[in-house]
Amino acid sequence: MKLLFILDPLDSLKIFKDSSVAIMREAAARGHQLFVCEPHDLLMRQEKVFAKGSSFSFSEGASWYMLGKSSEWSLTEFDAVLNRKDPPFDSEYLYLTYLLEQAANQGATVLNAPGAVRSWNEKLSVAKFPQFAPSFIVTRQESDVRAFLSEHQDIVVKPLDGMGGSGVFRLTENDPNIGSIIETITQQETRTIMAQQYLPEIMDGDKRILVIDGDPLPYALARIPKQGELRGNLAVGGTGVARPLNARDWEIANTVGKALKKEGLFLVGLDVIGNCLTEINVTSPTCMVEIAAQTLDHAQPCNPAQVFVDKLQELIK
Repeated sequence: MKLLFILDPLDSLKIFKDSSVAIMREAAARGHQLFVCEPHDLLMRQEKVFAKGSSFSFSEGASWYMLGKSSEWSLTEFDAVLNRKDPPFDSEYLYLTYLLEQAANQGATVLNAPGAVRSWNEKLSVAKFPQFAPSFIVTRQESDVRAFLSEHQDIVVKPLDGMGGSGVFRLTENDPNIGSIIETITQQETRTIMAQQYLPEIMDGDKRILVIDGDPLPYALARIPKQGELRGNLAVGGTGVARPLNARDWEIANTVGKALKKEGLFLVGLDVIGNCLTEINVTSPTCMVEIAAQTLDHAQPCNPAQVFVDKLQELIK
C-alpha cells in the first residue's frame, strides 16, 4: 500500500510512545510505502486536492527518520490518507477536514472520515449514547453551571476543543474559586463548555478503549491520576495500566463501535470512567504503545498497531 500520514511536525513526536509512529513502524515492516506531510502542506487547485510532502523511512542514525525529496501528489494517488493531526479542533483543523472531504468525494480513502470527524465532537458525542453518559450540561452561562453544581455538588468542567486534559477543572460547592474558574473556562460567557458529574471512579483509572473499524480491542489502558491530581491523562503525569475490558466496557464499546463503523470512523478512543462513557476521541487516539508493551507477555498479547494495519489491509483490498 501507498500511505500518506498527515502529522504534526516529526520532531515534535515522542517516538517512544507515539501511536502514529507505532502504526508507521508496523506498516513499514510489512513493506508498505510511507509518505508524510503536515496540514499546511495540503492545497486545492480548482476542485482537486494535493499534498506537498516527502517519502518517509525509519533510520538508525542521528535522526530516527529519513525523508525523500519533496514532491506534490493528488490525494487520490494514495491507497489511504491517514489524518493523525492532534487537536485542538480550531478553524485550521476545520478547514483541513473540508479539504480532506473534497479529496474523499473524488475517490481518496481518508481515515477517519473527515465529515464524521467534524460531526463527532469529542466531548459532545457522548450525547449520542445517553444510556452510557454521566449527567452533564453544555452551556456558556455561569448561572447554568452553578445550578448544575448545586444539583450534583461535585462536577468537572472542560472546554469542548481541548486534549490531554488541558483546561479541565473539578468544582465542589465549597470551592472558593467557583466564580473565577467559570469565568476563566467560559471566557466570560463567550465560550461554550461541558460540565459533567464528577465520577469518583476516576481514581481507579480513566480507561481508554481503542475501537478499530468497529471492533473494540480486548484491553484498555486505565490512566490513573498521580497523587493530588484530578486528571488521569498521560500528558499530565497519569500512569497507564493495561487491563482487560469488563462486561460494562464491552457493552459500551460494542454498541458505540457499530455506530462508529457506519460513520467511517476507523480508529477511535473511548474514554470510560467507572460505568460511564465520558468522551469519544476521533482525531488522533493514542495509547497503542502502552497497551502493546504491557500485554506482550500475556497468553494473548494485544498489539493495537498490528490490528490497525491488519484492518487497513482488509479495507484496501
